[in-house]
Amino acid sequence: MVSATKAEAAHVPSGLEVVITGMGKVASASAVSRVLAADKTIRQVVNIGSCGALRDDHTGVYEVGTVINHDFSSAAIRALGHRVEDELHVGESDIVCATGDLFVTDPVVRAELARRAHLVDMEAFAVAWASREAGVPARIVKHVSDNADESALDWAKVVDRSARDLGAWLAANV
Repeated sequence: MVSATKAEAAHVPSGLEVVITGMGKVASASAVSRVLAADKTIRQVVNIGSCGALRDDHTGVYEVGTVINHDFSSAAIRALGHRVEDELHVGESDIVCATGDLFVTDPVVRAELARRAHLVDMEAFAVAWASREAGVPARIVKHVSDNADESALDWAKVVDRSARDLGAWLAANV
């Protein structure tokens, strides 16, 4: 199990090892890469955590099928003639999670992201990338903690609900 914070992993069932990465793409990619390089017996990475809903009808726990890197200047880098991978497929689900190093609270940003994704977080793409680079499949499981609006700033008050629901999902699915 991989989680950005201890709070999000507070209700992981006993017997499951948890790696706390820290928040954001750099911290999570670095931590996952370190663990996978040190332990070649790992057969799967499961990233659990909270996320924002980019669409009003999304609540609860979702297993993500595609992750996108939303705060990366892909178009500009492609215009310079370089190949960019800013979308990774990690499962069969139709759910898309946009990853970026910011709490989405701006309605304009939310609306733009909602055209491409259902959920938004700060680690999923990086975890999927590091796992893929190590040749280990990743599962991304997220719980909606907010609506990617000003309620995202209340994350500390609601994260335990996410942790409980993620713990229940793990108990039933892992």
